[in-house]
Amino acid sequence: MNNKNNITTVRSKFLSLVLRHSPQTIGLKLDDAGWAQTQELLSCLARSRRSMSLSELQAVVAADNKQRFAFSEDGSRIRANQGHSIAVELALTPRQPPAELYHGTATRFLDAIFQQGLTRQNRHHVHLSASVEVASTVGRRHGKLALLRVDAARMAADGHVFYCSDNGVWLVDAVPVGYLAKITT
Repeated sequence: MNNKNNITTVRSKFLSLVLRHSPQTIGLKLDDAGWAQTQELLSCLARSRRSMSLSELQAVVAADNKQRFAFSEDGSRIRANQGHSIAVELALTPRQPPAELYHGTATRFLDAIFQQGLTRQNRHHVHLSASVEVASTVGRRHGKLALLRVDAARMAADGHVFYCSDNGVWLVDAVPVGYLAKITT
């Protein structure tokens, strides 16, 4: 990884920390929907010795292959698209999911998952993917890959509510065990 990519990765991870979990780390205030004023974010970053120009911030957002962040239409505000552990109201609209969704995890979590189902842990929702490839990439970050298929059509028919974030991540409160199947990888 070259130095420019490394700097972008470090900045992206720090933005995830600030916009998803801990805005107080730099003295930032988010509104109820998780938005921060872009200029306030830049000022807080500068005060915390993590200075970034507007164009550098825009480059970090644009380079994020998972589209974790979004600017408001006029660029005056920024927020994380999902993955928050702090109270925010993303104002997502319920959506009909595809028939199957996928969740990538590590094999060491399978026993607990097949006892409790998929739970949101410290986040607002369980994150699911419409593609095996994306779910596999996510799962490999946690260890030896275990890939799960979610019977989203049956869940929706049974009354579970699904949302899809702006960056295509499917969200649901929980996935009970009866809707899960392990895919051999």
